[in-house]
Amino acid sequence: MENHRELFLMQQIYGTLFSLANKVQIQGDKYFKSLTSRQFMTLLAIAHLSEDETTINNIAKKLGTTKQSVKQLIKIIEEKGYIVTVPSQKDRRAVNIKITESGKQVSLDCAGKALEFFADIFKDFTIEEMDILWSLLKKLYRFDGEEQDGFEENAGIELAEADQFKALKEFERQRNKSRNVREKNE
Repeated sequence: MENHRELFLMQQIYGTLFSLANKVQIQGDKYFKSLTSRQFMTLLAIAHLSEDETTINNIAKKLGTTKQSVKQLIKIIEEKGYIVTVPSQKDRRAVNIKITESGKQVSLDCAGKALEFFADIFKDFTIEEMDILWSLLKKLYRFDGEEQDGFEENAGIELAEADQFKALKEFERQRNKSRNVREKNE
């Protein structure tokens, strides 16, 4: 029965997505020193918003999570001195979140480590496979009609070109190493 296969696949995809999200977060945390993966992604979300749009609601929307979850993350990151809250110029009831200089520095440090993590995660993927995966994930994200407010635009925190080049070279090294191991095993 085709319906059984369809139900089986939906269950397996859901379970795998759930487990994968947790695994990526746990493994990602091992690469960073000063932040968790969730804290780093929160700083990235802030950096991808214009300065007058960095409200709790907008950060939560960018991350695809709840305001309560973002409030907890903001509190922790603020205690570390990486962000400050400032009154919103647009809405007196809201606050905007601003990344401090030390927050920018720790974000740059983590961004470099994130590139190492990405090299490890995607070493067995071709560019075409990554393109397809991203397309399918965006399609899945909009199951409820809402488009993902992603991270495509440039952020206020950019890695130096030399660091990007170094990371791409490491990614290429990892991919070649993985390819050689696969070819040896075939």
